Parts: sequence; C-alpha cells; structure tokens
Amino acid sequence: MNYPGNVKKTYKKAINYGNRGMDLENLINMINDYYVEKNIAIIYKKPTPIQVVKYDYQKSKITDAYYKSASTLDYNGVYKGYYIEFDAKNTNKNYLPLSNIADHQVLHIKRIINHNGIAFLIIMINDECYLLSGEKLLDFIKSETRKSIPYDYIKEKGHKVNYNYLKGIDYITAVDILIKERCDREKDNQK
Repeated sequence: MNYPGNVKKTYKKAINYGNRGMDLENLINMINDYYVEKNIAIIYKKPTPIQVVKYDYQKSKITDAYYKSASTLDYNGVYKGYYIEFDAKNTNKNYLPLSNIADHQVLHIKRIINHNGIAFLIIMINDECYLLSGEKLLDFIKSETRKSIPYDYIKEKGHKVNYNYLKGIDYITAVDILIKERCDREKDNQK
C-alpha cells in the first residue's frame, strides 16, 4: 500500500501454526458427526486420559493435571464390521517428520493390524489430504533410513481424500479402498 509521500508499507500477517492440528481435527470431527447421523459409521475422538491433581471447586476448574498414559491414536470406531483406529497428522513441510509419530503409536498400529483391524493416518500436506494405511506406514519405516516421509511417498502410496471447510474430510471412501485391498489379499492367500 502506498501512503502519502510515496511511503510504501507492507503488512505481514502473522502465521499461527499452533492450531493447524485443531483445524484438521475439527474437519474430521465434522464428518464423523455426519457419519453417525447418517448411520454410515460410528467413529469418535478418544479423550486423552488425564489424572487430576488439583481442582478449584469454586471456579469449577482443573488447576493441575498430568497425562496418565501415552495416548494411542486419536480416533476409533467401527465401519462395516471393521474396527478402525487412526490419527490425524498435519505438516507445513513437503514431508511428514517421523518424529510426529510416537514409537508407542507405531507399536499400537502394528497391534491393530495384527488383530485384523484397520489403522491409518490422515495426513494434511501441501494443502492436500491423504489417507496412508498403517501397512504402508510400517513398510516405509521398515525399509527406509529417512527421518521423514516425503510428500511423493504419501501421494503415491496414500489415497487422496476430498475435503472442504463446510463438510469436513470425507475419508470413508478411502477406507472402502483399504477394505477392498484387504479382501483381495485374503482371496489371493486362499488360492
């Protein structure tokens, strides 16, 4: 913008990265509510277990608390008879740092898969959204020495998921693909 005297001023909007994950969670929560309302799936955000140490009864407010245990994945539920559990990850880089996925979460994903559940990540990257199956995540971790999952891997191995800020992230069609892939593998194993 030019001001009198030909003084040029530019304003930079402060970028707040602190709520990126919350925005992603809000989009997922919106679609999960829709899935429940339309009887498509029952999937909820799991609360993180906390131990309350101090509580102010006059203000009805927790004043001191700590996490009881490490959280597993953010969401779980059931769809078409399949147990589903997943986590939401958001990055403003061209890759997802593996440090964003805790070791206990990787172990939990392995356990879910071992019990024939469906585990995955919903990843927001480069203004796009992808569903990356737990199997593809574990394959990457096992075969790579990198400390991050590149965008190209997520794009190639994941399933692109449509989203908008009015409806949320409609990931259930990508889950249908995971179920079909599983059924195809089971048929191949029976031959």
